[in-house]
Amino acid sequence: MDYYSRQISKLIEELSSLPGIGSKSAQRLAFHILNMPIEHVEQLSSTILEAREKVRYCQSCYTLTDDALCPICKNANRDHKTIMVVENSRDLAAYEKTNKYEGVYHVLHGAISPMLGIGPGDIKLKELMQRLQEDVDEVIIATNSSLEGETTAMYISKLIKPIGITVSRIASGVPVGGDLEYIDEMTLLRALEGRTEL
Repeated sequence: MDYYSRQISKLIEELSSLPGIGSKSAQRLAFHILNMPIEHVEQLSSTILEAREKVRYCQSCYTLTDDALCPICKNANRDHKTIMVVENSRDLAAYEKTNKYEGVYHVLHGAISPMLGIGPGDIKLKELMQRLQEDVDEVIIATNSSLEGETTAMYISKLIKPIGITVSRIASGVPVGGDLEYIDEMTLLRALEGRTEL
């Protein structure tokens, strides 16, 4: 039996399709939106549409940005000879919160997972290898410590080592199976400072 009208049910259904939003959270959000002043709802919906239309990949590191280059890649004070490879933009943000890493990033947008049918060609590895044609001293692999993250780290290491660039992996301050975006800044900092060469 339907408790809500068609429009309310549709709104709840759309919200519950978002990651991390269950049916109860979707109901709370739906009723919150319905009780918001119409100009706030219009602002929210236009912001979502505008972000979807204007946000794209940074031409250098492939994080999400609304400009040709993200603020990190544009920053001349960053060490552009040190590249940290992360799985997604949320992982990049997690490391930026430490305020200690001064290099730049490369966002893969995924990890190698044969079980899910994700191979090296499905993530931004080719783009990473193109960046390494420039003057790069070190590549820090900061993929998650899951099976997929470890597989990706080993694959990248085997690609880069013959080029003569130093390849290191973040240390084990990050728990196995943990996602970087959920880990506190001190643990991330210890993992970065304790990285080892692969």
